[in-house]
Amino acid sequence: MRSADIINNWSTLHKHAHVFFFFSFLDYSDSMQFVGLFLLLLHVVVGRGAELTFELPDNEKQCFYEDLDGGVKFDIDFQVISGGNYDVDCFVTDPLNNLLYQERKKQYDSFSHVTAMKGVYKVCFSNEFSTFSHKIVYLDFRAGEEVPLLPDMNRATALTQMESACVSIHEMLKVVADSQTWYRLREAQDRSRAEDLHERVTYWSMGETLILLLVSVGQVLMLKSFFTEKKTSVPVST
Repeated sequence: MRSADIINNWSTLHKHAHVFFFFSFLDYSDSMQFVGLFLLLLHVVVGRGAELTFELPDNEKQCFYEDLDGGVKFDIDFQVISGGNYDVDCFVTDPLNNLLYQERKKQYDSFSHVTAMKGVYKVCFSNEFSTFSHKIVYLDFRAGEEVPLLPDMNRATALTQMESACVSIHEMLKVVADSQTWYRLREAQDRSRAEDLHERVTYWSMGETLILLLVSVGQVLMLKSFFTEKKTSVPVST
């Protein structure tokens, strides 16, 4: 089992243990209300952004498009998981094709921007500088403000104990999700480096073995030539 899977399983068990402990202090009606709030909490956590991992071949460029309204904040996080020197070119443009962000040969980076107009915004990743190595890139795109956990969270009165517990669990789940993503990326990148190193060591060992075999055969033939009598031709007198 991979280290990321172990961390995910432990986080899930830890989260469920906290929820079960809290349920033991609630009656049936409160429990049903808590279930509804908890499902809403999960919906908010899952629906707050889009994450994907894609393959970027050598000498190619790949772009992603998002239609956004004016005054909307969006955040971009990316990281190269494997391939070459673990770097990629990235740029972001607005609907008028104005350059909002541009970085070359970055291993990872983050970018935030508030849209000035409505339209299609473009995020592009380029591997055109690489002639033979393809890349695996992770992208996290988030747009807009996070939906409030409760419809009336900004009311003047204080939150109830159950609402406060839901908000607390919601914040902890966000931390857990971010931590799991970070550990997955770290595990994937470390595994890619380890596999690449293993492949290089394997080929180098095979090359050394072949060279050692050729040298051994050459030494045997050379030693054999030292102890082999050379036949000399004797002139015949008539």
